Order: sequence, then structure tokens, then C-alpha cells
Amino acid sequence: MIEKITEEDLIPLNKRRGIKQLLSRDNTTIRRVLNYLNYEERLKTLQEELINLQSWVVDNKEKVVIIFEGRDAAGKGGAIRRATQYLNPREFKVVALPKPTDVEKGQWYFQRYINQLPREGKIIFFDRSWYNRAVVEPVNKFCTLKEYKIFMNQINYFESMITESGIRLIKLYFSISKEEQKKRFENIKSSPVKKWKFSAVDEKALELWDDYTEYNKKMFNKTNTKVAPWIVIKANRKTTARIKAIEHILDEIPYEIKKNADIEPIDFNE
Repeated sequence: MIEKITEEDLIPLNKRRGIKQLLSRDNTTIRRVLNYLNYEERLKTLQEELINLQSWVVDNKEKVVIIFEGRDAAGKGGAIRRATQYLNPREFKVVALPKPTDVEKGQWYFQRYINQLPREGKIIFFDRSWYNRAVVEPVNKFCTLKEYKIFMNQINYFESMITESGIRLIKLYFSISKEEQKKRFENIKSSPVKKWKFSAVDEKALELWDDYTEYNKKMFNKTNTKVAPWIVIKANRKTTARIKAIEHILDEIPYEIKKNADIEPIDFNE
């Protein structure tokens, strides 16, 4: 089937980026290339707007925490990289904590996360967060039932305390299908530069899919509050998920310059 190309479509296709995309992608179509070029253009606009947001956070001594949660291979890390790509590295931090040390295991569960919370003028991006104990840990038997119940009893109080102290908390959940997760795992395992990402937890993720679903439902039912609501982003298409995540961040933070990005409330359930 011959694709219909308008004169307007030819403008980006005739530029260096358009030609490069056409030549570098196997089994692609002109429409796919155009969609990707539109994505890149929108992403650039939003990244510029994130710089404005960061300047507002610094100037007003704000404290911002943005949580990225989701199943393994849902695209959390990629979304964080796009969101932070052009930000001032001195004014933000990405936190991806390893498994707790023996000392941390003997502390209050939230203590290691409290140590990572932002001071004035800073933004913290959590690539997974305290919500490990809501889903990953109980599913993989990394915590006891008692520890899980204590966490679920305390989590809403904890988030109320940090938001009352002046922290702006945004919680994003990246949702993918089982088929998409399997596809991404296969891609990771077959890639010489990505295979290091595939962990023992990832290896069991498909087998434990229903268990993850059950604990996710419990997490949403308990912790989707007015103080700290969840935003679920459909992430089977990585490019769309990245755009929607950044748009939501820009929409949630009341910084003063939004004209460049045409930010409007997004319907994430569409």
C-alpha cells in the first residue's frame, strides 16, 4: 500500500534528521518516521519547559519528589533520562537505591528514603521508591508478611507528613501488557549492551505476573489518596509514555512559565 505524503510531511522528511531516520531504521514506513520526528519535536519543547520548571524550583526554594514506578521493563529509566537530559545536574538527583544493607535492614523502613529527600531548591527523581515494599518485596518474598502490613499501615501517614512539610510529591506508574514485557525482556537479553539489565527478579517477572497484579491492586486501593494520587500511564509505546509523563509533571508543578509547551490537563485513561 502506497503511503500518502503531503507537502507539509515533506518538510521534516527533507531535513537531516528525517533523512537519517529513513536510512537508519529497518522495515520502517514514512508514517512511522514522521511520528518519531513529531515525538522528538514535542520532547524538545517539553524539555525546554522542564528547564523553566527547574529554575522556578530553585528560585522559590521548592522541594519536589517525582516517583517512577511500574513493572520491570516498563520504561521508567528511559522516561527519567529524557526528563532530566538538559536539567542542571547540580539541582536534581536520580535515586535508584540498591538492596538495603544489614544496617538499613535494622532501621525503620522509610529511613533510607528520608535520607534521600530533597532540600530546598532541589528535585529528586526516584527510579523505584519506598513502593518496593508494596509490590516487589512481597511478591518475591524479600520481606515478611508482618513487614508488608506495617508498611501498608504507615505509607499514607508517611506521605502526608512529607507533603505537609512542603514537599511536592508526584507518583507515576508505568503500565505495560504482559506481551509487551515479554517482548522487551527478549530484546534486553539479546542485546550485547543491554543484557546486564536483566536481573534474577526480571527472570521471574512473567511467571509471577498475576502476583504482581494482585499486589498492584492492593497498592492502588490503599495509596491512591487525595494527598498523593497515582497517575497511571499506559506505556506500551515508550515515546507516548515519556511525553505524557513529562506533560503531567509540568501540569502538576505550578511554575510560572507554561506558554511554550501548551500544557493542558491530560486524560491518562484515554
